[in-house]
Amino acid sequence: LGTKYSEALNATVLDDNGRSVVMPMGCYGIGVSRVVAAAIEQNHDDNGIVWPEAIAPFQVSLIPLNIKKSPREKEVAEKLYADLTAAGIEVLFDDREKERVGVKFSDAELIGIPHRVLVAERGLDNGVLEYKSRRDGEAEEVPADDIVDFLKKKLGL
Repeated sequence: LGTKYSEALNATVLDDNGRSVVMPMGCYGIGVSRVVAAAIEQNHDDNGIVWPEAIAPFQVSLIPLNIKKSPREKEVAEKLYADLTAAGIEVLFDDREKERVGVKFSDAELIGIPHRVLVAERGLDNGVLEYKSRRDGEAEEVPADDIVDFLKKKLGL
């Protein structure tokens, strides 16, 4: 900005010699793009972004293991998506039928969604779903009937 506004406001300071001089002005803005860049710089690993929950594009990534071949997985995942959405949780439901589960996992990690839920036949047979935190990377089994409350607790809702 130079001295345009400081001259108009008669904004002066004393220099090293004690003389009054008009101070040069500058400006610095913090916009969305800078906030995003700073968040990514501070929150990433070798697999991609690890979003802080407050600014994550989605809170939970919901991944059925084999949605194309398992009507049961599809049904459970669709119901869970509806239940989580109704509970106010932002969910990315990866219902792509042509992608392998490894691709879905990689994409979810790259995007940086903080929480992941896997719906798989084997887990359903045991009444559980697999939960994994993007930040600590530890997978754990959670009773399928408790998953909504479990996630609400994790998210502080």
